[in-house]
Amino acid sequence: MQQSSPPTPQLFWETILGFQRSAAMKSAIELDLFTRIAEGNNSVQKIADACNASERGVRILCDCLTVMGFLNKVNDEYSLNENSADFLNRKSQMFLGDAVNFILSPMQKRGFDELTDAVRQGGSTITDDGSLDPESPMWVHFARGMTGMMMPAAQMIAGHLGFDSQQKIKVLDIAAGHGIFGITIAQKYPNAEIHALDWSNVLEVAKENAEKFGVADRHHLIPGSAFDVEYNDGYDVVLLTNFLHHFDKTTNETLLRKIHPSLADEGKIITLEFIPNDDRVSPPSEAMFSLVMLAGTPAGDAYTFAELREMFETAGFYQNEHIPLTPLPQHLIVSMKK
Repeated sequence: MQQSSPPTPQLFWETILGFQRSAAMKSAIELDLFTRIAEGNNSVQKIADACNASERGVRILCDCLTVMGFLNKVNDEYSLNENSADFLNRKSQMFLGDAVNFILSPMQKRGFDELTDAVRQGGSTITDDGSLDPESPMWVHFARGMTGMMMPAAQMIAGHLGFDSQQKIKVLDIAAGHGIFGITIAQKYPNAEIHALDWSNVLEVAKENAEKFGVADRHHLIPGSAFDVEYNDGYDVVLLTNFLHHFDKTTNETLLRKIHPSLADEGKIITLEFIPNDDRVSPPSEAMFSLVMLAGTPAGDAYTFAELREMFETAGFYQNEHIPLTPLPQHLIVSMKK
């Protein structure tokens, strides 16, 4: 008879000590440690000099990052592995490190510090975080920090539009933030006109990115709230990316009804969301996103496809197609007006 393994507290310890790993990563990004190693600084002394840090501190941090799987160590010299070279070297086009400025900001962590209250109340009880203030710097930090992380999804969205590459298309990018979703479409479709909607301070980031990626002449700004401003009409595509999860079902249906008349007759909404399976515990990343919404919003959630499809159908959208963006944790829903 095969004996079962004895119980172990390892998972408990790994979970409650998770903050140590994120703190180590935040420090490495703030020191530009991965970038300095990529430049050829491989010994503790060279890395410390390049990062303007102590040798003791650098040794301990680099050893921890090696244990975590972000560095290689051979004969007391450190090097980047493939993942850290692509995503953590600031000189890489796929650099993701700026995301720590938003994800690990005091404003974001506060929701988890007060998570017990959110569980008791069924949503975040924080009312003074400024997240709904049009002048809040919170979403500016988000836009600047998340651009690189959203690039793979943006490229996949552009690949799923299904138009002829030379077709003239009019695109409304709701809650555009960094603007990278609309900008990537403009790069793929040279006759696309992008209309980016967001609060005016956030749109400054989208404007900078449009200039950076060479599409500023076809990138137009609509300042204001998605719930309040006039969209105009005739859009072939409306982008609704990482937005619906912030709100309850009724609020989302109200927004979708507002979007409906802005689309051309054969227009479509491209929605990007974390979509868990019906069991709500798989896949892991999508399922865990519900906790982020519990900690950070009064009534947001990671909705299943069945829930999202019902919202779209109630608002008059049909042929709602669910497209997982493997290996990303996010999914697309392509919804047709007719």
